[in-house]
Amino acid sequence: MNQEKMMDVHEVPKATTWMMLSLQHLFAMFGATILVPFLTGLSPAVALISSGTGTLSYLLITRGKIPAYLGSSFAFIVPITAASEIGGIEGAMVGSFLAGLVYGAVALLIKVAGVRWIMHILPPVVVGPVIIVIGLGLASTAVGMAMNEPSTGTYSFTHFLIAMLTLSVTILGTLFFKGFMKLIPILVGIVTGYTVSLFAGIVDTSGIKEQWNELQSGNLWTGIFEMPDFVLPFVDYAPLQVLNGEIILLMVPIAIVTIAEHIGDQMVLSKVAGKNFIEKPGLHRSIAGDGVATILASMLGGPPNTTYGENIGVLAITRVFSVFVVGGAAVIAICFGFIGMITAVIASVPQAVMGGVSILLFGIIASNGLRMLVDNEIDLSNQRNLIITSVIMIIGVGGASIVIPLPTGTTLQVDGMALAAITGIVLNLILPGKHHSYGNGSMFQTNEKSESDSAA
Repeated sequence: MNQEKMMDVHEVPKATTWMMLSLQHLFAMFGATILVPFLTGLSPAVALISSGTGTLSYLLITRGKIPAYLGSSFAFIVPITAASEIGGIEGAMVGSFLAGLVYGAVALLIKVAGVRWIMHILPPVVVGPVIIVIGLGLASTAVGMAMNEPSTGTYSFTHFLIAMLTLSVTILGTLFFKGFMKLIPILVGIVTGYTVSLFAGIVDTSGIKEQWNELQSGNLWTGIFEMPDFVLPFVDYAPLQVLNGEIILLMVPIAIVTIAEHIGDQMVLSKVAGKNFIEKPGLHRSIAGDGVATILASMLGGPPNTTYGENIGVLAITRVFSVFVVGGAAVIAICFGFIGMITAVIASVPQAVMGGVSILLFGIIASNGLRMLVDNEIDLSNQRNLIITSVIMIIGVGGASIVIPLPTGTTLQVDGMALAAITGIVLNLILPGKHHSYGNGSMFQTNEKSESDSAA
C-alpha cells in the first residue's frame, strides 16, 4: 500500500472532494454506530446525532490535531441493557454520564502526573495484542454479514458473491485507482455492491418507499425530516431519581476498559498517520475528548462514544488525514439524524455489502496491532512477552467471559476484548521482567520533556 500522505491533518479539500471523503467515513462508521442502539433499545437517529456531536467536541478538545471519528461503543452493550432493566433507558443514560466523568478523572490525572504511569500499565506487549483482538474479534461478525442471509442467518451464495465483489472493488481501487478515485475506494466499493444488490433483489427498500409515500401525500415535513427520540435529563426524567448503586456498579467500571481501548486506538492512529498523538496534542486531551463525547451522548439519549477502528482503517487505506474530512462526516451524521429519507437510504445498504468492506477494515485493525509489536521490536522469543501475547489473543478471540454475581441478585459480565485487556494488564503487572514489555519503540521511551509537553 502506498504510505505517502494524500492529505495531511490540517489540509482542506475542495468542496466536492470534501463531501465524498466525508461520506466515505460516514459509511464506514454507520453500520456499527446504529447496530449498538438496535441491540440496546436506543434510537439509531439519536446515535447518529450523538456520534456527530461527540466527534466535533473531540476535534475541538484535541485542538483539531487528531483525525478520529467517534461512534457507538460496543463495550457498553451489555451494561446498557442491564442498566435499562433496572432503571430504564434513563438509568442507563445516567450511568453513561458517570462513565464519561471517569474519562475526565483519568485525563486530569494524566495532565498532572504525565503519561508514563499509564504507559507502564499499557505497554506495547499488552496494547498490540489487544488491538489484534479488536480486529480479529470482529472477524466472525464481518464474515457472517458477508455470507449469511440477514432474515434467516443461513448461508447465501448470492450475498457472499456480492460481498466478495464489494471487497474486490475496494481492494483494486486501493491499489490501482488514480487521482480523486484513489481517495474513495471504500465508497466506490459500497456503491458498486449496492448497485449489484439492487439488480439481485436483496435491497430492502420498504423504508425508502415509506418516506416517498409521505412526500407524495404532501407531508413535506414528515417526508423529509424526522424528529429523533431524544431522552433529555431534567426534561424527560430526573437523573437523581433513577440513579442507584447497581447502575453505578454496572456502568462505571467499563470506562476503564474502554480507556485502554482508546489508548490502543491512539497508538494505532499515531502509527498510521506517522505522528505521536499521545505526546501532541496529548493523551489527556484525547481521553478528555472521548469522555466529553460520552457525556454529550448520555444527555441526548444515545450510547457512549468511542474512537472507531473502522475509520482508522479508512485513514490507513486512503492516507487522507484531514480533520476537516472527519469533521465533515460528523456534520453530515448530525444532519442525517434529522433527515428520514437519507437515513432510510443508508439503512437499506445490504448487510452483505457492509460485510465485504468490513472484512478489509477489521483486518487492517488486527494488522495494525501486529505492526505495533513489530515497530516496537517486541521480542516474542522472550517467554514473558510470549505468555502475555498468547493469553490476550486466545481469551479475546476465543470469546472467554467471566460472570460476577452481584449482591442484588444480578450479574456483571466481562467478556471478549474487555476480559483480554484486563488479563493482559494484570499479567504485565505481576510477571517479572517488565522492561521487556516496551521493546525498542520510540513511542514508549518517553523522557521527562515529553511528559511535560503532554501535560501542557
